[in-house]
Amino acid sequence: MTAPGFTPPPYPYDRLDALKPLAEKHDGGMVDLSIGTPCDAPADFVVRALAESGAERGYPPSIGSPAYREAAAGWLERRLGVTVDPGTELAACVGTKEFVATLPQWLQLRSPDRDTVLYPAVSYPTYEMGAVLAGGRGVAVPVDDRWRLRLDAIDEADVARALCLWVNTPGNPAGGLDDLDAAAAWGRAHDVPVFSDECYIEFTWDGPPRTILRSGVEGVVAVHSLSKRSNLAGVRAGMYAGDPDLVAYLSEVRKHVGMMVAGPVQAAAVAAFGDDAHVDEQRERYRERLELMAPLLGAPMPGGGFYAWAPAPGGDAWGHAERLARDGGVLVSPGDLYGSAGAGHVRVAMVAPLDRLQLVVDRLTASR
Repeated sequence: MTAPGFTPPPYPYDRLDALKPLAEKHDGGMVDLSIGTPCDAPADFVVRALAESGAERGYPPSIGSPAYREAAAGWLERRLGVTVDPGTELAACVGTKEFVATLPQWLQLRSPDRDTVLYPAVSYPTYEMGAVLAGGRGVAVPVDDRWRLRLDAIDEADVARALCLWVNTPGNPAGGLDDLDAAAAWGRAHDVPVFSDECYIEFTWDGPPRTILRSGVEGVVAVHSLSKRSNLAGVRAGMYAGDPDLVAYLSEVRKHVGMMVAGPVQAAAVAAFGDDAHVDEQRERYRERLELMAPLLGAPMPGGGFYAWAPAPGGDAWGHAERLARDGGVLVSPGDLYGSAGAGHVRVAMVAPLDRLQLVVDRLTASR
């Protein structure tokens, strides 16, 4: 039998399985802060909209219903101060991970002379994996000491081959805040589309929320999700908005693939996009958790997001993750899961209630 041409690498978080028994030995069990899975309940009115939509029978529009797109555009204007045309500059996606992972394939079909995805050197692993799955190149762009993208460090040879540049603000895992106006200007100057992953935008702590759409829509697309802001990771609902040519092209391709946000989910998303109060409540939960945990871990308050990005003693992230599991009963993510440049840190997600986080604090304090 011929050997397969491609063998998927281990899924990053599966590498943590060896640490789980250490954490599970503690009285009260393991506190899993390794993955950014929301633990808090979504708003009741959103769940009701999901259950009572009556939209189960028919095929939902791949681009999102008019109500979906109008609600998302209304949120962008109300919350972020930007106006997009919901008919031509915005469409739905099934969460945003699938959008990130499949985007290089669709862009390469359109630009077969290009094969490279540029992404931050410390970042969400799916940016690179999207390039790999498309048979292309993922090129990590260096970040500075505040975890911000260094546009000046991008090699011109890579620019010439670039399908797109990904930016992520607030950044996962380190919470950095990029200059999105500069990123947009760079993309326009180099004829490289810039895709801005803004799924943590509602949890910006240092200054106002930042969106690349403030610089206009030419050559840029902002990607947003309800997973974090509305605790709806399990229903998979998001959207992308920006350059009408890019949105139209991606919308048409995705129709052919059958990528559709489920009808009941679209109804729930309309409700979630239309309300800000439940998001404000969630912001305060994450702020309170960060203020409890970050000092204990020796981590600064991030510019945004709900992760503590904590330095590992001696730069040994896996050793530190093992100590935290053994002494605190807590599972965290070593920083090299987000690129080799993150190897000296661990990421700790604030995705447990305060009483569970306090349990970790008590265990670690007692172990010292």
